Amino acid sequence: MSLLVIDAETVRRLLPIARCVTIMRAAMIALSQGETRQVLRQVMPLDNGRLFGVMPGALGGSDLFGAKIIGVDPANRGRGKQSHQGGIMLFDPSDSRLVALVHAGEVTAIRTAAASALATDALANPDASTLAVLGYGEQAHAHVTAMRVVRPISHVRVWGRDAAKAQDFARWIEQTQGCAASTSASPAACVADAQIVCTATGAVEPLLAGPEIAPGTHLNIVGSSILGPREIDDALVQRARFFGDHRAGVLAQGAEFVHAREAGLIDEAHFLGEIGEVLAGTVPGRRTAEDVTVYKSLGHIVQDLASARAVYEAALDEGMAPVPF
Repeated sequence: MSLLVIDAETVRRLLPIARCVTIMRAAMIALSQGETRQVLRQVMPLDNGRLFGVMPGALGGSDLFGAKIIGVDPANRGRGKQSHQGGIMLFDPSDSRLVALVHAGEVTAIRTAAASALATDALANPDASTLAVLGYGEQAHAHVTAMRVVRPISHVRVWGRDAAKAQDFARWIEQTQGCAASTSASPAACVADAQIVCTATGAVEPLLAGPEIAPGTHLNIVGSSILGPREIDDALVQRARFFGDHRAGVLAQGAEFVHAREAGLIDEAHFLGEIGEVLAGTVPGRRTAEDVTVYKSLGHIVQDLASARAVYEAALDEGMAPVPF
């Protein structure tokens, strides 16, 4: 048996965000149409805010299958390392052989931002050009790049708890993205009149409240992937047309939605649909230019498997050699 081991640099080279947006479109429609197979991810809390997660799934009953096994350590951001560490294991459906181990941290960074870009393309106003980003970590960087794939972003506002790091992020945007960037003193100031908002923080309590969001805004809520931490408050959940990557996941593990539901402000019907349903045209997304729309991103195994498969196939095409296993 042999195994193709694909590192972070190879993932970055073979999975540009623009290509990944296209891959996410097919994957999310397949998920919503019941073509994929998956169970809710399992997340085990560890000490000091660390998590251990296992996400199994298959792209179809006779298609590639596998799992992402990952450790999440928020302290890694201060160590110059990715917060997500682990691998995506791919199995050949023809004989169930393990054929590849793909760098999970890099795939997660790219596919998460690409999925948010896909949701933005489906839900944001077509002329949206002002982007607000809360956070300055890896996902914040990736989201700026991804938003520019689907909308004509001309100005990015940044907020983060460390003003110096926020300034560094704004300089990076201007130097690498070809658009203006500025920092804001507060989350509310950052999102004021923004047309697209991406939250990619480690916030425990909500940073944004319903009245702070201008009509017509689209928000990608990315930072919290477990029950407990929230980036937006109940009033904003209640106000918005609310969508997500996967209905069962959001209803069980989407902290913002679950909190508002348990507070009695919404019921499950407030979850209007999966982004794959919007893309397939079976669920309406934005109805008017004044709607506030929310896409709740938890991350889904079909995103990882579809992205990892694309990298795996491209690596084989390049002649990358497997190692004995």
